[in-house]
Amino acid sequence: MAELLRIGMVQANIAWEQKEVNFTLYSKLLSKLEGKADVAVIPEMFATGFTMNAAGMSEANDGPTMQHVAEWSKRYKMALCGSFIAHDGEQYFNRAFFAKPDGGICFYDKRHLFRMAQEDRYFASGNKQLIIDYQGWNIGLQVCYDLRFPVWSRNVGNAYDLIIYVANWPESRRNAWISLLQARAIENLSYVCGVNRAGANGEGIMFHGDSMLFSFKGERMANLGKRANSVRIVNIEKASLERFRQKFPAWRDADQFTINP
Repeated sequence: MAELLRIGMVQANIAWEQKEVNFTLYSKLLSKLEGKADVAVIPEMFATGFTMNAAGMSEANDGPTMQHVAEWSKRYKMALCGSFIAHDGEQYFNRAFFAKPDGGICFYDKRHLFRMAQEDRYFASGNKQLIIDYQGWNIGLQVCYDLRFPVWSRNVGNAYDLIIYVANWPESRRNAWISLLQARAIENLSYVCGVNRAGANGEGIMFHGDSMLFSFKGERMANLGKRANSVRIVNIEKASLERFRQKFPAWRDADQFTINP
């Protein structure tokens, strides 16, 4: 088990529907983390931007995007998570991935689709949560709009130690992004890492970045601000998390509930 987990946060612009441009950019940024990070986090739909052109941009799980992801994870010897546009049969998914250096890959399909951008018209919703065991840490993985729904993020029985949100969260709602990340950390007694894109997309929507990492007490441990194409490494510690959970076991008083798919 790794007592310290080194989180590499990669906040960058995304060229609109230009996969090769994005592959080149993210490969360069990820190379800066080689030997320095255990887990690297890149934004939602990093290869295309948050486009509703699902039919034109989708790939299989073993398509070019995931081939690059698997190669980067192996080359730089770190786990890598983000999301891409996937297809299964005639359905399309905003699919998050957690790729490990040994070649193993876990997937999570975004549960809450952003209807204000008509994401629910072009994509199918997932119905299963994902928690990965990596280096002795339990890590949850969710996507952008999922952040607004605390029941779906609820850390039942301390099931995860860290939850990661990959996002394309607009500048106009940046206060909600920051506030909700902090709230998820406090209410779930967990580290929370949110990695957002920066710059403008193909529709002129601006993204401020504000990629952040909060402690289990809601303390801000990292903030990338508005800087595009930047990398930050943050160490998180398991022992202090476990001590706090023992000292302040609010999780024992949590309400019981059942989630309907």
